[in-house]
Amino acid sequence: MAHTELAEEFVADEDRARWHDQALWFVRAKRDAAAREVPEWEELRCRAAAIKRHAAAHLADYLEQFESEASARGAQVHWARDAAEHNRIVHGILAQRGAKLVAKSKSMLTEECGLNPYLAARGIRVVDTDLGERIVQLRAEPPSHIVLPAIHLRREEVGELFHRELGTPAGLADPERLTAAARSNLRSVFLEADAGITGVNFAVAETGGIVVCTNEGNADLGTSIPKLHIACMGIEKIVPRAADLAVFTRLLARSATGQAITSYTAHMHGPRPGAELHIVLVDNGRSQLLATRRDREVLSCIRCGACLNTCPVYRRSGGYSYESVVPGPVGSVLGAASEPEAKASLPYACTMCGSCNDVCPVRIDLRGQLFRLRQDLVESGLMPRHKRVAARLASWLMRSPRRFGIAGKVARWVLRRYPNSSALLAADWTAARELPRVPERSFRELYEQRERERRR
Repeated sequence: MAHTELAEEFVADEDRARWHDQALWFVRAKRDAAAREVPEWEELRCRAAAIKRHAAAHLADYLEQFESEASARGAQVHWARDAAEHNRIVHGILAQRGAKLVAKSKSMLTEECGLNPYLAARGIRVVDTDLGERIVQLRAEPPSHIVLPAIHLRREEVGELFHRELGTPAGLADPERLTAAARSNLRSVFLEADAGITGVNFAVAETGGIVVCTNEGNADLGTSIPKLHIACMGIEKIVPRAADLAVFTRLLARSATGQAITSYTAHMHGPRPGAELHIVLVDNGRSQLLATRRDREVLSCIRCGACLNTCPVYRRSGGYSYESVVPGPVGSVLGAASEPEAKASLPYACTMCGSCNDVCPVRIDLRGQLFRLRQDLVESGLMPRHKRVAARLASWLMRSPRRFGIAGKVARWVLRRYPNSSALLAADWTAARELPRVPERSFRELYEQRERERRR
């Protein structure tokens, strides 16, 4: 389904849409306040962008270096071409050790690969231990946000869910008590789990180490109690040196939630004594993006969610309207670049306001990429026919000042005398918008009048 059709379902609940918008803008405001506290904020953004560009340009070399260093420290490194191979590798490791229960910390990569249902179909129970992920897992839903997975839900809905699934008192909606109930339920999972699976925020080529950033400590518990830890990471998560981490850890939490740093930042270099660490490096289309110089910039994304929190479209349409593991501006770029036919509507789910560019900690030109993807869709014939016709007509009018002026006069005359005609000509656009008052004269006419008066 197109983004507009799915968004219509979300905005039908006006209270939810308004609350969702305000909640995310609150997080955006926290990000701004945190950024202002760092005088060298823009310098950090520039350095992060340069590091990521350098790493992408030498990705193969840094991945080989990472494999060598990680292996030297006792980790076992696996390579997966795509989601299917990733899932087979993870299942093979778990099955070989007889694992039946897995404690998983939030990982957008495993969501991308569909790991949970894959393992469930093979008799392995996976429990998401991040609170937001646990909530949407109990609802049999995907995350609607890459950092705040259950941001689309009210506390009362979570209370009803926990009453039904965890046996909490009916009507309980207090966040602290609901969190305590989830913590109590998850504690047995941590203690009984045969393995822990985590994502990876950063992997350091120089040391072979991985870094996992969380606010709940669930990744630390999931990797320190079971004897088996499987870390799943996209190949773009590599950074060249340990010294580079300081740049990204200062940017990540401030951009994501307005914190100075995440509550837990775990650095892992090889397995614990008597335990195993397996690192699965996943391509799944990333090399294809890397090969396209214009699209590779999106691989710099550190999954902070800042572009989602600021995007006026995402805030008002919800994450599920994108039908993508990663929604919002960066998800629109990833989706349309990887699956142009299936995700052709996503580049148009953008106002071109550029707010995403302003907050991105690694300075990805998301607005520019979305604009270029629109051009690609037109050239590929994937733009809807009525939009192609409208674009050709607009182009014909705008190539001639005389035609443009006449069209403006006609439009103003029609709208002044028949104000409801806009609803007939642009029903989709005017359904949720009001046109401003139609001016008597155009800007050109006012300008020419001013110039005549000035010359007098």
